[in-house]
Amino acid sequence: MLEFLKKHKSVILYIIFGGMTTVIDWSVSFLLYYFWGDAIDATPVLLHGANVIAWVAAVTFAYVTNRIWVFESKRKGFFPIVCEIVAFAGGRVLTLLLQEAIMGVFCTWLGQSEYLFKVIAAVLVIILNYFISKLLVFRKTRREAAAEAEASRADN
Repeated sequence: MLEFLKKHKSVILYIIFGGMTTVIDWSVSFLLYYFWGDAIDATPVLLHGANVIAWVAAVTFAYVTNRIWVFESKRKGFFPIVCEIVAFAGGRVLTLLLQEAIMGVFCTWLGQSEYLFKVIAAVLVIILNYFISKLLVFRKTRREAAAEAEASRADN
């Protein structure tokens, strides 16, 4: 069991912190949906405004937790960290656009429940965000991978 946890540590932590990120996103969104209520029906742009506000809160939390605990980024220095933040935010912008497209089509145009489609969009976004983070944002350089492999061999 310990070997399984060690082998899948990043996925397990991603699920935990991803769940927390989703709670932040949904809490902010749903609170704004509730407080803006009928105004969302009268002014659909408020639905998208609520999603963007929630997105900023969630992405900030997600970057910090993904960097420190999920992918354990070792990058140091101003430029490497700024590049990492830009890549992370850029990937999240792509999935935000996907979420907004889903919300726009199903809620704004077709009049479906924003709550239901927020959940549907979230599932797709969480999966895509994991792969973007793992494969593009927090990928290890060859030097980092070699050092990690060497440390692992030394531990065994």
